[in-house]
Amino acid sequence: MLIKTSSSALQGIEAYVVEVEVDIGPGLPDFIIVGLPDASVRESKERVKGALRNCGYDFKPHKVTINLAPADRRKEGPSFDLAIALAHLVFLDLVPAEPLRDYCFLGELALDGRIKPVKGVLSAALLARERKFKGLVVPKDNEKEAALLEGLDVFGVSDLSQVVSFLHDPGRFRPARFALSELIEPPPPGPDFREVKGQHHVKRALEVAAAGGHNVLLIGPPGSGKTMIARRLPSILPDMTFEEIIQTTQVYSAAGYLKGKGAVGLRPFRAPHHTVSDAGLIGGGLVPRPGEVSLAHLGVLFLDELPEFKRKVLEDLRQPLEDGTVTVVRSGHRAVFPAAFMFVAAMNPCEDVFKGLSGGSGECTESQRSKYYAKISGPLLDRIDIQVEVPALKFADFKSKAEAESSTAIKARVTAARERQRARFSGKGIFANVQMGVREIREFCRIGPEAEKLLEEAVSRLGFSARAYDRSLKVARTIADLAGAEEISAAHLAEAIQYRAMDRYY
Repeated sequence: MLIKTSSSALQGIEAYVVEVEVDIGPGLPDFIIVGLPDASVRESKERVKGALRNCGYDFKPHKVTINLAPADRRKEGPSFDLAIALAHLVFLDLVPAEPLRDYCFLGELALDGRIKPVKGVLSAALLARERKFKGLVVPKDNEKEAALLEGLDVFGVSDLSQVVSFLHDPGRFRPARFALSELIEPPPPGPDFREVKGQHHVKRALEVAAAGGHNVLLIGPPGSGKTMIARRLPSILPDMTFEEIIQTTQVYSAAGYLKGKGAVGLRPFRAPHHTVSDAGLIGGGLVPRPGEVSLAHLGVLFLDELPEFKRKVLEDLRQPLEDGTVTVVRSGHRAVFPAAFMFVAAMNPCEDVFKGLSGGSGECTESQRSKYYAKISGPLLDRIDIQVEVPALKFADFKSKAEAESSTAIKARVTAARERQRARFSGKGIFANVQMGVREIREFCRIGPEAEKLLEEAVSRLGFSARAYDRSLKVARTIADLAGAEEISAAHLAEAIQYRAMDRYY
């Protein structure tokens, strides 16, 4: 007897339909799974047999062959357990075969029949809606993320017996419905720019970066506040739109990091240690998984002590910084992960960490700076739009009782600037100035003769590359947006050029 059910698997963060074909017939008792299964898929036979037996379903040994089609794609994970078990129940005449064609099933079986959560459910929900499935049956702990989507009935189930009842009478079960506020946890009290003493020019630089989505490099001695300031960047970024929530949640769902949450409603902030591998940062593995750059999608990736990271790891950042995606190829299969993040890095001015500190051994020399910066390649530094020095704080800054500007006030200006950009780039698939290509730069970053002369001097004196030239114009466009100006003035461009001042050490 041949029974067919539908499930799904992941390629990158995108799901594709897996047709679960179960052939049960006479012959020597056996349980074979084909279709490039990994170890966790092959072990499903023990989970399925144990769950059926412990739920009171008498399944006697038969020759069972299971094909997971398409057979040329590697399958991993326990999410096919439920579909395989249901095929056995059809063979036992305990559930009707007809409804199996209308629904997509995902779930890992415990030996007592409970259905445990799996990863990639949001991607499966997007697929099920696209393929016009009547509904999606998922573990109870996964129903919130799948219920983010409209236009698809999602049924969360707790155990195998509940699925049997559902298939006998689907009309008795109501699909999951949640308001967006129920799916997103309220943000906890976070760090605020109000807590940062002094460093007004650094806070201004991060405001510009947040308004345009630009990459930032903070250079200063230990204790100057680089990490403290960087960790407060998410507090001034605009709130996520619904489309951005879907994109970010899809990445975290595919990585298995949701852990029962309905959605990711706050912009991610990822800060991997400098010992991270290239696969850990960029993504990879035998079955490709998202790395830190994808987990930071639409948020912030912060690398502290930038020169301490392996050179190869840093060089791997160049493609995602330029394209906003990561492509991983394994055995003829190609996985694409989103990676549109703000890159923020911090480093000391030179290798001697005591240089530049009050009472220390003095300032770093030009040769010491150049030697330390040589650990970072020119092409990578070229992709960092804003490079700003963070000096050591003075005693007057510590004792000052002046109230610093709050993140809320800064965020309001950033959000207004982003709204201007959204209106400007309507229909172009661009959400911030940093994403402008050559065509958009020519159209929206026109400058007058005075500003043009200023930029010419910067190119000749600082040796700007073509990329640095374009990125200076993008930053100037963002500064003009913060000022509410339609045209880029010489003052806007002068501030943008200031933020590339570290190029002189290269």
